[in-house]
This record gives sequence, structure tokens and C-alpha cells, in this order.
Amino acid sequence: MAEQTTLDSLLEMGFDRNRAEKAVAHTGNQGIERAMDWLMEHEGDPDIDEPYVPPVGNVLGGSGTGGSDPQQPSPAAQTAAEGTDPATDGSDQMIHDGDTKRPMTEEEKREQIKRLEELMRVKQEERRERERAEEVDREKQRRRQGQELLQVKQKLQEDEMKKMVDLRQREKNDDKMAKQRVRDKIARDREERALKFGGGSSSTALTSPSAEGPPSSPPSQGPPPAKKDYNECRIQVRMLDGSALTSVFKAQEPLAAVRVYIQMNGNAPEGQDFTLLSPYPRRVYTELDMEKPLQELGLVPSAVLVVAKK
Repeated sequence: MAEQTTLDSLLEMGFDRNRAEKAVAHTGNQGIERAMDWLMEHEGDPDIDEPYVPPVGNVLGGSGTGGSDPQQPSPAAQTAAEGTDPATDGSDQMIHDGDTKRPMTEEEKREQIKRLEELMRVKQEERRERERAEEVDREKQRRRQGQELLQVKQKLQEDEMKKMVDLRQREKNDDKMAKQRVRDKIARDREERALKFGGGSSSTALTSPSAEGPPSSPPSQGPPPAKKDYNECRIQVRMLDGSALTSVFKAQEPLAAVRVYIQMNGNAPEGQDFTLLSPYPRRVYTELDMEKPLQELGLVPSAVLVVAKK
């Protein structure tokens, strides 16, 4: 039978019987080349090694199992009923010799198997080359996608870093401008005081607490002369190291002007944060107090402030 001959050829080539039977059945016994093509195309199927159940009445290799049911047509009869002559199906069955056909000799069968094995090897190599090319394409695609993703991440990081730098620069500029405005105001106030008091300088020097006179006259000398409008106040600042700063400020200047004055003229380390307080009655001035005028805080006409660490 052609079917059995094709199966035997596949077995001689080293194919598993279960796979060979499936190949012959699924190709409709169209020859060994089609069976080989089917095996190479489906060798990766998950069910390729599941036991093959042949259709009823067409058991492959039935002649070797002790005979078949006489009521069932033989595979050759079935093939003939389908219009296919098993004697002429596939080049592995019969060989033409002029106008006659004769069975293939063992040498011719071996030659045909050798040729088919070479054909299978070529097809397998072509398939491996195709799979390698597809794998290379997939790897190139994966790398290209990875590079694009990395570029997007780098761009986002650069944009975020640029935003942070711009924000810090704006904050630094705003702080610098605020300090400059306070310095300019202090300078204008000094010029106004100098013009008002006949060109006297309002600059101060470091003095010790012992060199300073009492902030008010003794009661025995009578009440101190009241200033006309109390437009100014005299502030003495005691520093952390015991030294003192003394200056005159306008009554309507904010307490922040005193703090800036200390930062510019005091000997405290640069960048050290501090707060101001009145010793008696004790009062610690907050950030909100820094915006209030000296007169509103009760520091007019004179007062003593103490620098304390935060």
C-alpha cells in the first residue's frame, strides 16, 4: 500500500512512528514530500506527540497486526475509491520504465530516502535561517523601543531638572530683591535723618554695654523732656557675644529693618538664624511682628533688644 510505504519511508528516515502516522493521515497520503513538509511545519505543536488515533477502517500498518476486518475495505481499496491508484501515488511506490511500471528496488529506495533526507535537511536549514532572521528583527525592534523609551525618560528628567533650577533661581532672585529693598529703605532713612539733623551721620559702631549710659534719666533729675512727635527711636541691641549695637530708627520703620541692620553690622556668622526679644517685660518677637512698626511694638522712644538663637 502506498500509505504503508510512505510510513515505512518516514520510519526509515528516523521519524517517530506516532508523528509519521499523523503526517501521513493529515496529508491524505499525498506522498512522502508532503508528509515531510507537514512534519517540519507542525513539529512545534503542543499535541504533536499525543497518541495518534487512526480513523475507523484505515489503520496504518494494519497488515502487520494479524489481518483486518473482511468487512472493512483495505486502504488500497479506499484509495482506489477516491480515484487514486496506490501503484502510482508518489515517487516512492513505483518507478516508470518506458511504458511499464515496476516496483522500486532496495537500492532505488535507499537513493530516494537519501534524496528526501537531503531535501528535509535543506528545508530545515531554510526554516532555521528564517527563524534566525525573525529573531534578529525582533531583537532590533526591542532595542529600538528600549532606546526610544530611554530617550523619553531622559527628556522628562531634563525638563524636570530645568524646572527645578528655574524655580530655585527665581526664589533666589526674589529673596535678593527683597533684601535690597530693605537696604535701600534703610539708606534713604539715614539720608533723611542726616539732612534733618544738619548732616550728622547715623552710622553706629560696636560698643560695650558698660559704655552705654542709662536708657532714661534718674528720677531725681525730673522727667525726661518729651520729644515732639516721637518720630524716631533709639535701639540698643545686645549681641550673642555680649557686644552691643546702637542705632536710631524711624518710629514707623518695621522691626525687620532692625533685623537687617543687625545682619549687616553684627558679628554673627553669616547665615545664622536668630530672633529678637525684649528683656523686660520679656517678649519674643515673631515673624508677624517683623512687619509691624517700632511705634506699634512699644519700642519708641528707646528700647533694648536682645539677640537670641532660634
